[in-house]
Amino acid sequence: MTVTETFADQLKNATWNDHEEAERTAYLDALMGGRVSREGYADMVAQHYYAYVALEEAGRALADDPVAGPFVSRELERVPSLEVDLEELYGTNWRDAITPSKPTLTYVARINQIADWPGGFIAHHYTRYLGDLSGGQVIRKLVERAYNFETSAGVAFYLFPDIPDLKEFKVDYRNRLNSLNLDEVQAKRVIAETALAYQLNTEVLVEIGKRLPEYLVA
Repeated sequence: MTVTETFADQLKNATWNDHEEAERTAYLDALMGGRVSREGYADMVAQHYYAYVALEEAGRALADDPVAGPFVSRELERVPSLEVDLEELYGTNWRDAITPSKPTLTYVARINQIADWPGGFIAHHYTRYLGDLSGGQVIRKLVERAYNFETSAGVAFYLFPDIPDLKEFKVDYRNRLNSLNLDEVQAKRVIAETALAYQLNTEVLVEIGKRLPEYLVA
């Protein structure tokens, strides 16, 4: 008997190389190795902020959509946590201290462009939040050790206090993906957008990596 591949599996398998490419950037490699200064870490947090503002604005607009709505979850929202982290990293005037890079502007523009397409929103939602709930938790532990934050401020982005069981939540998330009523053309379109989302994320990290000479610590 042939086991039919679920959409969640299709999505993961079709974009795995794109996911791996994002993890292989010089910046992320240095961050995971504890070789990036606090300033260099702050740069990534700042770039995240712009992307999540756009993504969560799109989510609020699609909250009642029958396709995208089930993915919009208050427990996942990251903007409030990012604001806490940015204040810790840049001070109370953090809004004046941060600037989106060109790749971040391109990324945000794409999120805005697909904001009225539920499948596109899900593609970007999946790329970001499933990563935060998975590999993001590894980054959190490394960052906590590297920068010795006195409180959760600085790593609040990686904390999901309203989700008691991250593993269970991810299983439920994949079930939601599998419940999407997509034909073959629609499924391929969502998968292609997910690959693009990974690419845009990678370009943001590559841009930060250009400043590694000033961000590296001994």
